[in-house]
Amino acid sequence: MLAVVGDIGGTNIRLAVCDLKSGELSQLKEFACAQFRTIDAALVQYFSSLKRDVKYLCLGIACSVEDDLVIMTNFSWQFSKKALQETLQLNALYLLNDYTAISLAVPFLKDNEQLKIGGGEIKEGGTKVVFGPGTGLGVAHLIHVNNKWLSLEGEGGHVSLAANSRQQADILLLLQDQYGHVSAERVLSGPGFVNLYESLCRLAGKPPQYQEPQQITKAALSSECPLAMRSLDVFCQIMGSFAGNLALNLACSGGVYIAGGIVPRFSDFFAESDFREYFEEKGRFKGYLTTIPTFIITHEYPGLLGASVYLRQEILE
Repeated sequence: MLAVVGDIGGTNIRLAVCDLKSGELSQLKEFACAQFRTIDAALVQYFSSLKRDVKYLCLGIACSVEDDLVIMTNFSWQFSKKALQETLQLNALYLLNDYTAISLAVPFLKDNEQLKIGGGEIKEGGTKVVFGPGTGLGVAHLIHVNNKWLSLEGEGGHVSLAANSRQQADILLLLQDQYGHVSAERVLSGPGFVNLYESLCRLAGKPPQYQEPQQITKAALSSECPLAMRSLDVFCQIMGSFAGNLALNLACSGGVYIAGGIVPRFSDFFAESDFREYFEEKGRFKGYLTTIPTFIITHEYPGLLGASVYLRQEILE
């Protein structure tokens, strides 16, 4: 009987077979969520490519999973956990928030699967936090209890955005006019990066030249557009302030880890940006934050790794 793990974001679904003894992942496939009308259709297509029946499934998914009815935040899929288990004829179905899954991968990352940004050192057993901009902005904390890592779910990406400079305050006012409440996700995400760029264009009195986050990033890294360059600068600054807030929330002496599909695309720029300065700039607690390390996760599929950690823990214990 096979065990399958999945990582479902607002854009892509990644699936792999998990060896319950070793945790090794195989037969990994990635699909665009938009290819399928329902999650059932995506899973059935993947299962049909396997030679044996799947009986265990663990999915990390970008939304709350507390109730039987699961409604994705940044995509159209919604489904009943009970009905999905019956449809797929599973012995067990486990659903995690996608950042719960990613956080569980962190203690098992190898040195070459993470890139350190700035100073600080990990305190063994210290609380960790993982966040990352992608289609949305996910957040999860990780605590060490009774020789196990436990992930604390939350919706930290939807906390109110705070401004830490005059320019950021001007951007925030524009976004408040547009959205009313402005969450951190309204800036720290793919769509949020576009919001940030368009706001800077409005403040400069110039029409936007780009509509997609990849276009803005490319223009910034090639120095083609000063406003795109400034957008990337401010993006890194706001991310630093947000990361510092997360580190303070639960005294994350075990480190702050950045996941998601956006930051690894410009990791060299990020390492030289104002991220770490804004991370540490917390007034009387600056000295405290200088001791906390920050990392970019470079593992290609941390969500799958974390889902496999959870699945094996549930089945084997």
